[in-house]
Amino acid sequence: MKRCSQCSVEIAGDWQNCPLCAEPTRGHASPSPFPSIGLNFSRRHVFRLLFFGSLAIIIGSFAVQLLLGRGPAEFGAVRSVWLGVVTMWLVAVMAVRKRRNVAKSIVYLVLIVGLVCLYWDYLNGWQGWSLNYAIPIVCGSSIIALLITVRAMRMEVGNYIIYSGITILLGLLPIAFLVFGWVTTTLPSAICVAVSVLALVVIQVYRGAEVRHELAKRLHV
Repeated sequence: MKRCSQCSVEIAGDWQNCPLCAEPTRGHASPSPFPSIGLNFSRRHVFRLLFFGSLAIIIGSFAVQLLLGRGPAEFGAVRSVWLGVVTMWLVAVMAVRKRRNVAKSIVYLVLIVGLVCLYWDYLNGWQGWSLNYAIPIVCGSSIIALLITVRAMRMEVGNYIIYSGITILLGLLPIAFLVFGWVTTTLPSAICVAVSVLALVVIQVYRGAEVRHELAKRLHV
């Protein structure tokens, strides 16, 4: 068994640090007293869904490019759509590797990528691509990836509801872009808002009772 000299206790399992004081343990590892819990979802299934979703987005981007044009001064639909695909893959990798607090990680991802794009656009003389394309695409892609992840991983409502709500609210931000005329290309912002509203409807229809119960429990109502 492992042993902690600081706490003078023996520890079953393969703990590298004492769970009580975090000091390094000594001795030989012993079999863990806790059973190994396998994944309740298939990694292959998650990545298969994401692959076909990415393929559909890429094909759709070529159709959108025909409508928006491909001028060199524009960020361009074909080029900007890759940001959405990369975002979806990042969300899937975080979900498979971390499994807990996935929605929280998605919120951080959206905020960081959005701020980086704004600053990058500012440094390049403000061409507007961050508001026209980058932020709506990142928000919309994150919401789609979150819905796929929740479905594929069979996540409990309590594990994602709060940060999922924040992610969807961030997806509604492009409403301000449209209202105040901050964008010259309205399609990405409109799609992002539509995806956010659809996500709210889907969660309300399929998990409405569980969401209300979880919110009442969290808010002590």
